[in-house]
Amino acid sequence: MAINIDYMNKLMGKKHPPKQRDYPRAGFMRRIAAMIYDSLVAIAVGMCAGLIILVALTILHARGLIGQHIEHFSDFLSQSLVFMTLVQVWVAGWIILFFLWFWAKGGQTIGMRAWRMRMFSTTDTPMTMGRLWLRLLCSLGGLGTILVLFQPKQKQSLQDLVAQTEILVLTESANDHKSWR
Repeated sequence: MAINIDYMNKLMGKKHPPKQRDYPRAGFMRRIAAMIYDSLVAIAVGMCAGLIILVALTILHARGLIGQHIEHFSDFLSQSLVFMTLVQVWVAGWIILFFLWFWAKGGQTIGMRAWRMRMFSTTDTPMTMGRLWLRLLCSLGGLGTILVLFQPKQKQSLQDLVAQTEILVLTESANDHKSWR
């Protein structure tokens, strides 16, 4: 008599971590929905990061430490290419960190979690920060996802192919972080 381990674990209330072979790859529309969700969160992260640096620069300007020759801070910021670039790099850095941190800490961004998707490696090699950076750069701001439309069976985006990852659709129970290793 063969014993089904998954069935026994289910009876005993034990959960097994998600395995790649158990789940299908995510299609184009599900990915787009998660990208819209993540875009809203990324905008909020960018706004908070922008607020922090703008308040810090405003205080420095008010104390005369930067831009003493220009009376209003907004005039100073619009005339200073260095400080305007600093603000943009700071905000972009926080948005990039948002994606990298979530991918590294669980394979899901907030939008991916809401749509029950998770990133897995297609190789036996561990997911490194270098692969995550490669994935981020090859996504081309989300345009790499269009490749999924041209590969209806494989359902892999440009960033998936280059970084050797795949986005899978999880069940509700598998989407629970407590069931992961």
